[in-house]
Amino acid sequence: MSRPGRAALLAAPGSVELVPVPAAPLGAGQVRVAVDGCGVCGSDGPVWEGRPWFDYPRPPGTPGHEAWGRVTEVGPDTVGLEIGTPVALLAENAFTDTLVVPAARLVSLPPALAGRPFPGEALGCAFNVARRSGFAAGQTVAVVGVGFLGALIVALAAEAGARVVAVARRASALDVARQMGAAETVLMDDHQRVIAELSALTGGQLCPRVVEATGAPWPLDLAGELTGVGGRLVIAGYHQGGLRSVNVQLWNWRGIDVVNAHERDTEVVLAGIREAVAAVVSGRLDPRPLYTHSFPLEKLGAALDAAALRPDGFVKALVTR
Repeated sequence: MSRPGRAALLAAPGSVELVPVPAAPLGAGQVRVAVDGCGVCGSDGPVWEGRPWFDYPRPPGTPGHEAWGRVTEVGPDTVGLEIGTPVALLAENAFTDTLVVPAARLVSLPPALAGRPFPGEALGCAFNVARRSGFAAGQTVAVVGVGFLGALIVALAAEAGARVVAVARRASALDVARQMGAAETVLMDDHQRVIAELSALTGGQLCPRVVEATGAPWPLDLAGELTGVGGRLVIAGYHQGGLRSVNVQLWNWRGIDVVNAHERDTEVVLAGIREAVAAVVSGRLDPRPLYTHSFPLEKLGAALDAAALRPDGFVKALVTR
């Protein structure tokens, strides 16, 4: 019989505690997963900091959604998974020791990834953003915001043969962008200066592809300004916190395509994770240098604080066993 586990409970903004959770029974097509770790996403910040639209306490384990682990029990009518199989999983309550998950929401990981951190949902997101962006050799691609997602997008655009210009607020983030393949970097400190620098780098044409990867209003405005005539603005940042005011006149006059690259189709999300698995196993992509901070589950509050404060050198926090 499975033992009870622990889950992190956000009792109030800025307050987290560990609570016991009973071992839920397995239904048809379900598996039990021992969670080895879960990434901390930038989108976790608002619920940690507190916003009027959140109710507290939150359900145990939320908002963790970048988990990986090992199958420990297989329910009836479940095929293709065995006990001990390493997996990445889609769940919204993964800041916990153990989860019951539909088998259809798992991606098996090959032996080469066993024992390695693999925040599959976050990695797969980058591949889906790249697909929606349509990177190609010879393009100039501006990536606005170089956190974990932005750094991966830099790498994928560079791999496609694009000339990548990374735009970020922190010097350490620009260092990461160069390591991931950015050809040029621009400090995001002044709106007009950044536009002028990108214009100079592109002979006044600006960029046929711009990816905004912050989820914040000013970088979104800036990203629109950096998109050239007939270009594509890809919104990869997760925008919370109310309405955004954007320059639709500029977007309309330039005839740009605006793509919201957040996928909500489970099969598409899983396909992105599978792409990430193949890329990491083959060596095309090595995300390990981006995992800069690690915390145990009982220190989840410190992990969320680090993601919000972004100390020097911070890219990604993982909560691990």
